Amino acid sequence: MALKGLDIFKLSPKKNCKECGSPTCMAFSMKVAQGAADISACPYFSEEAKASLMEATAPPMKTVKVGAGDKEMSLGGETVLFRHEKTFVSKTRYAVSLCNCMDDATIEAKLAGVTKVDYDRIGERMYVEMVYVNYAPEAGADKYLELVKKAAGLDRVLILGCADPEVAKQAVELVKADKPILNGADASNYEAMSAVATAAGIVLGVTGANIEDTYETIKKLEALGNKNLIIDVGVSSVKEAYKTAVLLRRTAIKDGDRSCGYPSLVQANVLAKGDSHLQAALASLFTMKYGSVVVMEEMSYAQALPLYGLRQNVFTDPQKPMKVEPGIYAINGADENSICLTTVDFALTYFVVSGELERSGVPCNLIISDAGGLSVLTAWAAGKLSSSTIAKYFAEADIEGKIKNRTLVIPGKVAVLKGEIEAKLPGWNVVVGPAEAVQLVKFLKDMQG
Repeated sequence: MALKGLDIFKLSPKKNCKECGSPTCMAFSMKVAQGAADISACPYFSEEAKASLMEATAPPMKTVKVGAGDKEMSLGGETVLFRHEKTFVSKTRYAVSLCNCMDDATIEAKLAGVTKVDYDRIGERMYVEMVYVNYAPEAGADKYLELVKKAAGLDRVLILGCADPEVAKQAVELVKADKPILNGADASNYEAMSAVATAAGIVLGVTGANIEDTYETIKKLEALGNKNLIIDVGVSSVKEAYKTAVLLRRTAIKDGDRSCGYPSLVQANVLAKGDSHLQAALASLFTMKYGSVVVMEEMSYAQALPLYGLRQNVFTDPQKPMKVEPGIYAINGADENSICLTTVDFALTYFVVSGELERSGVPCNLIISDAGGLSVLTAWAAGKLSSSTIAKYFAEADIEGKIKNRTLVIPGKVAVLKGEIEAKLPGWNVVVGPAEAVQLVKFLKDMQG
């Protein structure tokens, strides 16, 4: 049972030092009890108190780490069933599948295809983060090991799909420093597979004939001391995979059964073999319904653009607006003599506007002030974007000391602010820009003459 704030407070240092970011130890204890803060944020809890509290206050779903260095990523750690309740914390990762059963030409084409999708959207890099390397016994272990070596050269987190402990051991040995996932443990081989994964310090994927079988195997692995797991929801049917993913998450979150509280892996490439459209649909489904890793046969831009956009929306905190830092953003090699434009700090607005400015080729300084992460019209209506807020930011950031050009373009949708801004910023020529960002290219080129 989860601890109450008062239970945590009784073990607290009662110093009210505010180093944790809370005004009092009681306030901090209440945050910990609600899952809004981690016990480790307080430097004065005794080790004994921390040890007794960590398990009770830990998320119902375990967080596991995969990958190494700048490729390290977290899976799991979720605390709610629905995004609007709080937020999802570890975004779904997408993998492309390879198999040693493929001919050499197909393998080379798929290896080359892994890196094709790679772009930025609202400040986030969108690319294939993982590669699933499946072992087919009939194709031989030697070819599989060579494929693992080739896949490692892609600089992606690897998932080694192999149910043969001996072959798995050899494959893991080749790439263990990169912290791959080893997937293939079941009721028949869990002891040997656990030994391989534990020795390498990597995450082990476990599955079963059905959810009951999977659960029993998880309990056996936990009895061996292995809690560094990811659950493969199975490939018998889409219905069973979906049921397993939902029931495991619900049981972990609602019933507090930590044996169900592990990240999940979905092999859409097997569930919808040969059907790229259905695989994309399944990837969308499991992005919303509890897939930590989704494996596909390939990832094209046609699949990626809607899929990554969906993921970005699902895995943003609904309680926190998407913002960029206020400041002066020099675009196209702008300097202190370049024309200035201003807009709000809403991330989508910034990236749309900055993209059009870059496309224009005109050197310009984009000045972003703090508007609470709201869009232009919303910020204006809420009083977050006004002549006063713009003038205040210009003074705080010493814009006039950094920029010699005195032409300022404001969004066309707030043209009403032109006179007020000119009154509060003497010496500035305020120009009303277009209402839509897409019109900025022509607008700036016309201004240049």
